[in-house]
Amino acid sequence: MTSQSATLPLAPSAVKSPRRSALERLRRYALFGVLALLIIGFSSAEPAFIQPANLLSILQGTSVDALLGLAVTVALIAGGFDLSIGATAATALIASSYAMVVWQWGALPTLVFGLFSGVLIGLFNALLVVRLRIPDLLATLATMFLLGGLQLIPTGGQSISSGLMLRDGSSATGVFAPAFLALGRARLLGIPVPVLVVGVLALVIWALMERTRWGRVFYATGGNEEAARLAGAPTTRYRTTAYVISGALAALGGLIIAARVGRGDVSGGSSLLLDSVGATLIGFAVLDARRPNVLGTLVGAIFVGVLLNGLTMLNVPFYTQDFVKGLVLVAALGLTFGLGRARR
Repeated sequence: MTSQSATLPLAPSAVKSPRRSALERLRRYALFGVLALLIIGFSSAEPAFIQPANLLSILQGTSVDALLGLAVTVALIAGGFDLSIGATAATALIASSYAMVVWQWGALPTLVFGLFSGVLIGLFNALLVVRLRIPDLLATLATMFLLGGLQLIPTGGQSISSGLMLRDGSSATGVFAPAFLALGRARLLGIPVPVLVVGVLALVIWALMERTRWGRVFYATGGNEEAARLAGAPTTRYRTTAYVISGALAALGGLIIAARVGRGDVSGGSSLLLDSVGATLIGFAVLDARRPNVLGTLVGAIFVGVLLNGLTMLNVPFYTQDFVKGLVLVAALGLTFGLGRARR
């Protein structure tokens, strides 16, 4: 008996039309194209924009935003959202400055103290969200307000630098150690240390999240916590770990700011939340990821940095910059999710 093979027609959804394929490529690479156009446009209008010194300045300026964006990304991957990262960074900034100027600690104890403060804040958020089951937006918003007041108490709202008048009438005589300042100011092979720190941490987090079972469980927890728990994943532990990592990364951002400016500026973390969240959400559009991811967050931070640096060099009024950032965020998310609906 001879069997004859029948050729079945493919379902219409299995055949990609040229228009659909073009839309997919547009979504996948559009952000890179817009970034390239921005660089070309700013370079044409102001040749100094493309100079290596300015490009390194952009990377250095966006390093803290990228670091806090990674903090937001880790929390989002595990299904949470940390609104307290800006306040956490500011708290670490004030804590490290106080330890060095008032208590006269050395560079290493100060760094450990600052990072430990971020870990404690992450554990506190995990207690509220994971253990007490408070919605993450409400819990971390409460933490943000709590930290905003707490960081002002030790100095009565004053910025911290040598000569600070203390409550007992004495004057602080400590100074920022050169080894600590190197974290925000030094260069290695011509590259700013903050850029190298962010690059190394981003590579480590990317490898953990995208190439290990640990990362897959993180994504599974964020995608469907109940299903991950029924499959045997310790979701409580993973979500707690995510908030601890988020707090530690945010605290490191605050330490870099303190080392860069050489003082404990009480307003140092005021704009960090919006910029880092913006970088993270813009990253959803990178390579059509449509989810929190490390590469997208880095590209989003660079995108915002290029945009703001170019506008500044062109003398665009500073009060329009937040509007432009919001416009870019709306466009990026519309490009990612709007075209996705259009193709279906």
